[in-house]
Amino acid sequence: MADSGKLKEQPLTGLKVIDLTRLLPGPLCTMMLGDYGAEVLKIEDIHAGDPTRFVGTFFENGSAFFRQLNRNKKSIALDLKSVSGREIIKILSKKADVLVEGFRPGVMDRLQLGYDHLKAINPQIVYASISGYGQKGPYRDRAGHDINYTALAGMLELSRGNDGNPVMPTVQIADIAGGSLMALNGIMMALFKRETRGEGSFVDISMTRGLLPWLTYAASALTGNEALPRRDSAHITGGYACYNIYKTKDNRFMSLGALEPAFWQNFCEAVSKPEWISLQFEQEKREELIRQVRSLFKEKSRQEWIELFSETDACCEPILELNEAIRHPVNRAEGYWLESAAGLEGELLTGFPLLFTGKTGSLRLQPPAHGEHTAEILEELGYTKSDIETLRAQGVIKVK
Repeated sequence: MADSGKLKEQPLTGLKVIDLTRLLPGPLCTMMLGDYGAEVLKIEDIHAGDPTRFVGTFFENGSAFFRQLNRNKKSIALDLKSVSGREIIKILSKKADVLVEGFRPGVMDRLQLGYDHLKAINPQIVYASISGYGQKGPYRDRAGHDINYTALAGMLELSRGNDGNPVMPTVQIADIAGGSLMALNGIMMALFKRETRGEGSFVDISMTRGLLPWLTYAASALTGNEALPRRDSAHITGGYACYNIYKTKDNRFMSLGALEPAFWQNFCEAVSKPEWISLQFEQEKREELIRQVRSLFKEKSRQEWIELFSETDACCEPILELNEAIRHPVNRAEGYWLESAAGLEGELLTGFPLLFTGKTGSLRLQPPAHGEHTAEILEELGYTKSDIETLRAQGVIKVK
């Protein structure tokens, strides 16, 4: 599946990454590095490997969920508790540009693979650690998951349902936004620092702290002692008719985002309600206007509304189920969803979120089997076949 032509076009071609992460936040981060050209080596334990290998429908070389997170990587299986296993990491670190790990704070130091240990080997290495609450502070050793991080950041409480209770998110906000994407940001900043100053960095990614940018709109209310933007109260949380969700005649839904007066005017004119234009932000008539717009949307099916607004600039779009979204024209661009590449028969992978000069990322390697590249990597490091067999017999490595 390797595509050397596309690899040359990628912005991260030549970057060497050691991936010591598992589950979701770290593997998604390193996969995106790999998608845009980096050489990613996934380090797994010698027993079961990454737990996501067993989550969801099983395909060759791993489950559906594992495959969503681990393309464009090679896998080497090591026992990091062994001296020989740790020595392999140290050898790899000499030529690595980036190392990403997701253990609890202190684990890598106890293994003598922490930043200070590897910095002594490679002063230019960018070392990124992803954890729930960061490397310092009172919660550094505390276990947690996405729901805990959003809860402690203050985000979950802001999202209350009609019953007044916080709503359970259906996507992993802290894991991805606070973990994967913040790790990417930090790594890129550290690589720029290395380019300009010639030194590596330790990047401390707290998935809770990483949610801070998501709270900027809500936090602005604290400064002026204003009401927090809760559901059904603020401009962009359903408190006004112009920015809301509406059920249609056939029990589907439309999203209306006509926040700016020009869009709201276009909406009102399209539905032949010019008398609504001046009421957009009229506080006393706010709830009544929402009720009227709700009644209006129930007069037509979702498809009828789609057709009505197809030529109107009013920020009114259908709320699609995921399987519908995949087929929607806006989501059918090259590299948006991957479903027809070699080795993906019957499988669907999320694609590449960024374009560089119009170019997408590239699918060069299928998600690896557990320990698939152990022997290959060790041979590249100078280990003989006899050395590799000895390490396998000692339980230091797993060879596929």
